[in-house]
Amino acid sequence: MRIAAVQLTCTLGDVQANLNKIRDFCGRAKQEGVDLIVFPEAADTGYSMPVIRQQAKPWTEGAMPALQEMAKEFALTIVSGVAERAGDVIYNSQVFIDSRGELVASYRKTHLFVLPPNDESTCYAPGDKFVSVAANGFRFGLSICYDLRFPEVCRTLALDHDANVMLVSSAWPLPRAAHLRALAVARAIENQSYLVLANRAGVDAGVTCCGRSAIIDPSGVMIASASDDCEEMITGEISEEVVRSVRERMGVFAHRRPELYGKV
Repeated sequence: MRIAAVQLTCTLGDVQANLNKIRDFCGRAKQEGVDLIVFPEAADTGYSMPVIRQQAKPWTEGAMPALQEMAKEFALTIVSGVAERAGDVIYNSQVFIDSRGELVASYRKTHLFVLPPNDESTCYAPGDKFVSVAANGFRFGLSICYDLRFPEVCRTLALDHDANVMLVSSAWPLPRAAHLRALAVARAIENQSYLVLANRAGVDAGVTCCGRSAIIDPSGVMIASASDDCEEMITGEISEEVVRSVRERMGVFAHRRPELYGKV
């Protein structure tokens, strides 16, 4: 299966301009034989809490219908960060839209980033469950940005959901760029799973995102990686056989001692 991660720069608050970019990348991905494409966090609105409060829409409006049409037009599975308004509440969500244009699953970010200038608790409500999707012989675990700092997220997806591909939509900032790469590789290695990271580039409301999008295999090998600051698309092949081989060579799941871990 061929996967793409798009390192997107957004026009803050201009949903249509951002959708136009997303559509262009979907067209490129289709030409390159991609089956599933991952876009960053807040790919529709840009990453700014005041802007998201203003722009967030229910799934029947805003970016969602357009993303569904793109998925259907290009026969391409689209995973993307999207602002979700549910009544009076806004969620930092990630959607999984299949190649028929159906919204198969959505995940609401469970770990909100609360440091200024983008204190997500001023805008979003946290989600309360982890989400995975079975497709094309894989099980994909969904996650968003700050979730990467909490190993319990990917571990739960691997153990309780049998996920073997972790999809991360992100708007990770430049001051902690080294953390992003280290955490992404660690989550892949410790869960013997692919990890596909689509991070933002560019500047939103004075905050510079650090790029470094990546596709990492279950042994921690970098299949593809992006630059620090350019808008680009990276691609790579994922294989069930690679997952199986890595897990058979070193059976870490069978060697766990959960009776010793307490609440971890």
